[in-house]
Amino acid sequence: MLMEADLADLAQAYVDRHRPASGYRIAASSTGTLDWDEDYCRRVAAYFEQAPRLAYDAALAQRYDRFKRENLQQYQVVVDAGITVRPWLVAGQPYRRSAELRASVRKANELYVYLTTSGHGPVSDNEFHPMLEPSGIVIDGVALSHNDVFRVVHDVFGHVLSGRGFSARGEFEAAFCHMGMYSADVHPVLFTEQIAQICWFFFGPRAPERRYPPQKVFEFPGHYLAEFRKLFKL
Repeated sequence: MLMEADLADLAQAYVDRHRPASGYRIAASSTGTLDWDEDYCRRVAAYFEQAPRLAYDAALAQRYDRFKRENLQQYQVVVDAGITVRPWLVAGQPYRRSAELRASVRKANELYVYLTTSGHGPVSDNEFHPMLEPSGIVIDGVALSHNDVFRVVHDVFGHVLSGRGFSARGEFEAAFCHMGMYSADVHPVLFTEQIAQICWFFFGPRAPERRYPPQKVFEFPGHYLAEFRKLFKL
């Protein structure tokens, strides 16, 4: 059984090893207070809606490459902790409630990943997206994409570690808890790939349909990320 303190210690050890100068403390971020702001969410959703599908230059490519490397490093921490990762190969979601996810990881040391091929925003066959590239990890004959790997580490170091749910607020809190494990250079990628898509899902023009957002590759203006950080009080 993986205890809460054990997972926090693993996350802190990862930060101390890879980002020793950051001063980041897992305990503080996982219990931070969120000043919820739906107007902010709507502004993020509106910007995401009008943004280009692809604005991928050399600088953003470097951010994505680093993001993928850091996800793989965090994935290795998950595996080394004795958590068995398995692809979810049947219909529907593996976990309807976050409590089911936490119980699976903490009590059974097992995590089912909902595959990108089963649920993902629209991308045409001929369209490029860096997170859809193969990660090199193959489980039970299934090749995981980089987006699948991100889903694994987000579930473990976001939802399980923070104890937060799958609501818009819960996703914000999980993302904030997890963000500190990444180098600052990739925070803009994390914002577009996680936080902005949550805003579009819950507050965008198609919110009543609960559809996956269109998959776009671009960088938000920096003030959106700064505003996100300011929503939390440690």
